[in-house]
Amino acid sequence: MFKTRGLLVSLEGIDGCGKSTQIELLQNKLNQSGISFVSIREPGGTAVGEGIRQVLLQSSYSLTSEAELLLYMAARAELSRQIIIPSLMEGKVVLCDRFTDSTFAYQGYGAGLDLQWIRQLNHKATGGRLPDLTFLLDLSVQEAAARRGDNLDRMEKKNFHYHGRVQRGYLEIARQEPERVVVVDAKVSKEKLCGYIWQKLFPHLRKATKRTGHEF
Repeated sequence: MFKTRGLLVSLEGIDGCGKSTQIELLQNKLNQSGISFVSIREPGGTAVGEGIRQVLLQSSYSLTSEAELLLYMAARAELSRQIIIPSLMEGKVVLCDRFTDSTFAYQGYGAGLDLQWIRQLNHKATGGRLPDLTFLLDLSVQEAAARRGDNLDRMEKKNFHYHGRVQRGYLEIARQEPERVVVVDAKVSKEKLCGYIWQKLFPHLRKATKRTGHEF
């Protein structure tokens, strides 16, 4: 596993839970605090990753679950080597809109692929670097669907049963790793949710910036 000084933070949850909004709000807070950070999304973040993202989310495409999984891993391998690991080695905070847990939730619990296989692929793709802290935005499948509206990508178009399995998978991950995964109520206002996430994140930021000699 790569040894790094920075802090890797991921936001997870089913489509429509508000991750991207919270990422933007956290970016503002980090900027105001003078903390060096990079913000990325999965799949994406690199030229190859963005190309893979178009394939994965194109609603007119039909992909097997195995092909879907391997495409996500290819994008993750590029992102990890090109952006995440170098940024962490520089002591930066890395904010991830989705990371390794998404694959367990969607392709594992959702699509039924072997969790051990996913674990092995994740390890290879990331060099063994997992998030230091993960916020799981907990929202019901029904409310998330209402938020998404009608303009849906390929993953969002999957049925309620699939998204229900994904949601239960996320909660199982949180149950297994309570020290890393913080479950937050995504039904509250975006401002209140951001305040709670920041409160939980702040001690980790203090430790990370102390390691790099840039305390705030």
